[in-house]
Amino acid sequence: MTSISSTRRRTRRPRTATFAAFAGLVHLATGCSVIGGDGSDPESGASQEGTGSVVRVVTHDSFALPDELIEQFETETGYAVEVSAPGDGGALVNQLILTKDAPLGDVAYGVDNTFASRAITEEVFASYSSPALPSSAEQYLVPGSDALTPVDIGDVCLNVDREWFAEAGIAEPTTFEDLLEPEYANLTVVSNPATSSPGLAMLVATIGAFGEDGFAQYWAGLRENGLEITSGWSDSYYVDFSGSEGQGDRPIVLSYSTSPAFEVTEGEAESPTGALLETCFRQVEYVGVIEGAANPEGGQAWVDFMLSTDVQAALPESMFVYPVDDQVELPGYWVEHAPLSPAPFEVGPEEIAAGRDAWIQTWTETVID
Repeated sequence: MTSISSTRRRTRRPRTATFAAFAGLVHLATGCSVIGGDGSDPESGASQEGTGSVVRVVTHDSFALPDELIEQFETETGYAVEVSAPGDGGALVNQLILTKDAPLGDVAYGVDNTFASRAITEEVFASYSSPALPSSAEQYLVPGSDALTPVDIGDVCLNVDREWFAEAGIAEPTTFEDLLEPEYANLTVVSNPATSSPGLAMLVATIGAFGEDGFAQYWAGLRENGLEITSGWSDSYYVDFSGSEGQGDRPIVLSYSTSPAFEVTEGEAESPTGALLETCFRQVEYVGVIEGAANPEGGQAWVDFMLSTDVQAALPESMFVYPVDDQVELPGYWVEHAPLSPAPFEVGPEEIAAGRDAWIQTWTETVID
């Protein structure tokens, strides 16, 4: 039977290489304001320079841009920044839809390509075409809409605890099919696609791998082989996974191809974890001005800011994702420890939009009910 973990919550360390960024995330995830070095005070709406307006940024709980970049935005634009993070990417979209008559903020970052069509259909975002969009990002635009602007990409893949498998004397799995074998029983934890954007990315990957007629049978096999489900990525990775700080008992987890780079100890040549690059779905994350925003001009300024060279260059080490600007120089260790899959499973945005709700319902009936 499938094991459903309790909603154990830990302070989540984001996909970042520094504890400084982690400390910043804890501050952001509580819904507190970010106060720039210019002395601006978001609670009062006052600023020492510029317009004095507040830009309310709604994001997921992996947001972790360096404080100095936030301060740079505030200094250059005169806007004070207020950030709230209602949860995972899936929770973010749900909250934006539920509150669209009374918007949570001016701009939202973190909607991904598995949920983008839903947000667009619900008219959560206003039209805006950023002049800062690099040509390399045009391939990631949502067809037929200018409501969302691509910011970064990353491959959602299964990860393994290499040290666990070495000590157990069991070969690491490499494919989705491997996880159905008896030697991998009770070893895998993934997040729920109904509540988690990585979880939905894996579900979509299995659509790409097994088709609409075969994915349910595959998930039924995972369930029978002792699959564990959590509500979100942070529980899976930081609580139940054995290869990170959670010291859990599951050596196979749903995460990102970049996660092993995060686990490399300074001075070590190898990561204790690895990504299964034959199980990946390419995730694109977007930013967009929220329809009905109190400060749409500030929201547009934030969209442009997320595409700036400084922010794009900071993304790999602050949030462990690839920038959409392919002219940005990546950190030296990135190619070795954070590769993109050479052949991720592909499912088009139109197919995702048409099938997503039915796929989630089928998944729920197969795995949970």
